[in-house]
Amino acid sequence: MTHHALETLVTSYGYLAVLVGTFLEGETILVVGGLMAHQGYLKLPFVMAAAFAGSLLGDLLAFVIGKWRGRRIILSRSAWRRRSRRIERHLQHHRVLIILFFRFAWGLRNLTPFVLGASRIPFRVFVPLNVAGALIWAVSVAYGGYFFGYALKALLGRMKKYELWIVGGLFAAALLIWLGRIVYNRWRARREADAPPPEEGD
Repeated sequence: MTHHALETLVTSYGYLAVLVGTFLEGETILVVGGLMAHQGYLKLPFVMAAAFAGSLLGDLLAFVIGKWRGRRIILSRSAWRRRSRRIERHLQHHRVLIILFFRFAWGLRNLTPFVLGASRIPFRVFVPLNVAGALIWAVSVAYGGYFFGYALKALLGRMKKYELWIVGGLFAAALLIWLGRIVYNRWRARREADAPPPEEGD
């Protein structure tokens, strides 16, 4: 693939990749999107908008599913039961903060909106806080990737002609990280399912 073809691919599908990536997973693809904005291949406001939309819709869908069948699904999976208890304990005292900032909690980020839906939190409480949380997350993480571009630029020095290949490699790395998390989460779920049940009061 030529440099021009790779640039066309990145600029044509970069926003879609950010949208889909944030809908399914989260911050890795957004950091790369912010980096690409710094390099001039994408526009930072559009990266933020795509991330905001993807995160907002993904977590809203998880919340709705949680409302619909969340408790039954959680009870059927021992690994989810253990982690959901942690989330529910924090919800008793920090509900607003959890809804605003759960996207920054690695390891609980995908499960939390599902648990929130299974709880007694109404839509009128979740939706505006979810909108605010998605906005905070999209702007801050995208800026993190954008300013990471300064460090990359200092590191590359005169290697301008290789920067697009490096950014493309980072996109591929983001995909591998996402797939790795899926494999790791499934492995951890099996391990927790095989573990003995916690003692009463845990």
